[in-house]
Amino acid sequence: MSKKFIGFTFFLALMFFTIKSSAQKNNVTFTDITKKAGITFKLNFGDNSYKNILESSGSGITVFDYNNDGFMDLYMMNGTYLEGISDPDGKVYENSHNDLYKNNGNGTFTEVSKAAGVDCHHTWSMAAGAIDLDNDGYQDLYVLNYGPNVFYHNNGNGTFTDITKSLGLSGPEKLNNFTKWSIGVSFWDYNHDGRLDAMVGNFLAFNPAYFTPATPDLMPSPSEYNGQASMLYEQQADGKFIDVTKKNNLFYPDSKCMGLTVFDYDDDGDLDIFQANDHQLNFLFRNDNGIYKEVGVQSGVAANSHGEGTGSMHASIGDVDGDGLIDILVSDLDYGALYRNLGNGLFEDITEESGLAAAMAGKSSWGAQLFDYDNDGDLDIVAADGTAEELVLQYPLLLENDGKGHFKNVGKEHGAYFSTKRSGRSLAVWDFDNDGDLDIIISHIDKNGAPVLLRNDGGNKNQWLGITLVGKNGPASAIGAKVTITSGGKKQIRVNQWATSYLANNDPRILFGLGLEKKVEHLEISWSDGRKEVYNNIDSDRYITIKEGTGIVKK
Repeated sequence: MSKKFIGFTFFLALMFFTIKSSAQKNNVTFTDITKKAGITFKLNFGDNSYKNILESSGSGITVFDYNNDGFMDLYMMNGTYLEGISDPDGKVYENSHNDLYKNNGNGTFTEVSKAAGVDCHHTWSMAAGAIDLDNDGYQDLYVLNYGPNVFYHNNGNGTFTDITKSLGLSGPEKLNNFTKWSIGVSFWDYNHDGRLDAMVGNFLAFNPAYFTPATPDLMPSPSEYNGQASMLYEQQADGKFIDVTKKNNLFYPDSKCMGLTVFDYDDDGDLDIFQANDHQLNFLFRNDNGIYKEVGVQSGVAANSHGEGTGSMHASIGDVDGDGLIDILVSDLDYGALYRNLGNGLFEDITEESGLAAAMAGKSSWGAQLFDYDNDGDLDIVAADGTAEELVLQYPLLLENDGKGHFKNVGKEHGAYFSTKRSGRSLAVWDFDNDGDLDIIISHIDKNGAPVLLRNDGGNKNQWLGITLVGKNGPASAIGAKVTITSGGKKQIRVNQWATSYLANNDPRILFGLGLEKKVEHLEISWSDGRKEVYNNIDSDRYITIKEGTGIVKK
């Protein structure tokens, strides 16, 4: 036997050992525990038909810890009967409401929306942003609706109070001559005054009477409606908010926003805005020293790989190829888009070469999220699918990353749900049982109407670290902060931004998968106010809280 052959054999064995030792074998199963957990929510869209774009858009999911017991709770938005829009027999749904599920800490939930005062009766709710607006230590809730928006202040005793009027956050009654239709909110301190501001994404000017003569039995395309401007609200010293959209070059009255994602895409120290638009080119608002400029086309993220503006839903962000730069995944009704960050303010479309286009083609993806489902240290993808214009069911997707930004559909290997056709809409990832791996919850608008809670069984066989960031004066400097860790010589980077899926707020904690590494040697935080902090030698398999300027305050 030649020395050359022996050397090659040794090399292969070494490579195999290296791959095997970097992470446990993937035996993750996603188990449907919806009924067992006590989640009985049923989504309705105001009647028993499926005939207009309001009904097809679905309603959202928000994950937050409303009672500060350390377990993530669940808020689910619902539709309702609307006079002049819904069929007459839909009046049976006029008392529908949003549900707040209190996490009991034992794998079960209790529905408490009425007792908490956040049931939003007779309201068509789309999404909700959870945020501690007044820095009192409790998460408030801003509910975005078709119609007036509602802001609930958390009283700290398990109840909420509607303070929308005092804040000025209900929004205008109409935009572009039709009912305002809000689909989400992103909070951050856009002007660095230490106070949280809010940008509300608005969709389109829905005319219930309009239909397409050529196809009267099929709902019109979003391209046939006028748009509605998204709006930036600046918080004043007295706590009230004023509209500063035009002042900041963000006023686009005919845009059709489906999702807002705020992060520093060009690493220049300020937060930028990605706006996913429906049947239009996407926007990327670059922040240059407080002045916003729309650069979607020149940055390469406005259209899909065919140069078309598709039915974009939302941007999920993360480093998919391990190069330390934040890439952008955009789910849409075509085949999606994956934009690789080149590090110079430009992006390269890698949808085809990554395997994403082949996996998503024809699926009509709505909620989608980059997340590390097996804690091996790279970001995978989960997507909720379902055709828009007709109630056609599709398979959901679980796409596994090879660590270099190439994805393969492995869903059917990891749970029966991924072998079942549904019509999914909103999707959130969270660790509801605090066991160190990410679970999934998905809403549906098919005739079943029930969400699915998928428990991750096995993802925590690999090591992990969960991090909560608290800014110096609350969440203002924590939102958009970048966290870089080094573990076993491997670097990972994440953005502290949880509003990154369609109509959804994910678990606000950052969870890093570490493979077999039991320690994070180096952790660096770039807070959004410019401060940098470094921590060393942090043990794995636990959740920690880091407060800016104070350090690790909770282990």
